[in-house]
Amino acid sequence: MEVILSLAIGILCGSGVWLLLRPRTYQVIVGLCLLSYAVNLFIFSMGRLSPGAAPIMPRDGMIDPAQYADPLPQALVLTAIVISFATTALFLVVLTAARGMSGTDHVDGEEPRE
Repeated sequence: MEVILSLAIGILCGSGVWLLLRPRTYQVIVGLCLLSYAVNLFIFSMGRLSPGAAPIMPRDGMIDPAQYADPLPQALVLTAIVISFATTALFLVVLTAARGMSGTDHVDGEEPRE
């Protein structure tokens, strides 16, 4: 399972960087989204991959912390998802305004010269 998760993170990160280097603004926004998904998966995987583990520890008795899920990466990923959604919405508004003002959706605002 770790290999599949590592491959997924690598593919998302590579695709995100490739799209960030594209000349169209919509592709840049999709690249930022893919890169944020890769970072979220990475942070989420730092909390140990333990399927079926209880999320909350009991109050009484001695416990083995390896049997429970770590809630901190889950909270960080949830916060990152909300922030990336708001940032993507802001980028889309700026994209729409820039396209209306310049008439093109290239990152530098100009059509390529051939």
